[in-house]
Amino acid sequence: MLDRAMSQEVRERLDALDTPFSRWGMDELGVSKKHLGLFFTFLGAMYRHYFRVRSVGIQNIPNTGPAMLIANHSGGIPADAGMIMASVFFDHEPPRLAHGMVEKFAQNWPFVSPWFSRLGQFPGLPEHAVRLLESDRLLLVFPEGARGTGKLFKDRYQMVRFGTGFMRIALQCGAPIVPIAFIGGEEALPTIYHAKTLAKIANAPYWPVPPHLVPVPLPVRCEVHFGEPMYFHGSGDEPDEIIDAHVAKVRGSIEKLIEVGRESRAKSMIGGPK
Repeated sequence: MLDRAMSQEVRERLDALDTPFSRWGMDELGVSKKHLGLFFTFLGAMYRHYFRVRSVGIQNIPNTGPAMLIANHSGGIPADAGMIMASVFFDHEPPRLAHGMVEKFAQNWPFVSPWFSRLGQFPGLPEHAVRLLESDRLLLVFPEGARGTGKLFKDRYQMVRFGTGFMRIALQCGAPIVPIAFIGGEEALPTIYHAKTLAKIANAPYWPVPPHLVPVPLPVRCEVHFGEPMYFHGSGDEPDEIIDAHVAKVRGSIEKLIEVGRESRAKSMIGGPK
């Protein structure tokens, strides 16, 4: 059933992945080729026809080997994660699979945890991140965490505090960091306030409420801007002040990409539909 739901393009790009699938369609981490096929068939439609995403600088992602993709987080719900994954899968040559670190609260939702695992999206634990990078995978991380997607529209594109754990892991594994700016998520779901009661019922840190009330992103154009890889050297055991300085450089690079991306998106929308 899952096989029939895959698009031909997705089949071909799955076959081109460097992920070592067994003859049963599973890799050593439990990622399922069939589940990925269904997921990317859906994601491709959202990427190309709903959000009409434009990727810039996709060539900055290494063709092989480990790398950490570090991005800003925004938009009420993590549509940005899906669109970045789609960009890496559909626009990069050769296609690559980006593995994400899932917020711990999402693991308690029915059916979510098994599906995430089959798609290569694992709980945000250091040991999972290290294993992925040591297996030469791409690791997608949002250092703002749920605080990033929880921003209100009035605070759009203002990044909140970055966690620093990603930098220690990148140093430990010797992985380059590719800074990323996702543009459009704030406009797709402009959160005006959080419904605390609904958040408590859903066991989530917040429940975004946009002007159109239902927390479903609007079909606005989005862009993903990939910066040049950043290389840091060390063991991961450096003093906090050194780690903080490295993190500040990554954050500064993302802030510049956001500025460029917002200008780019604004120009592309002049005279055209949102």
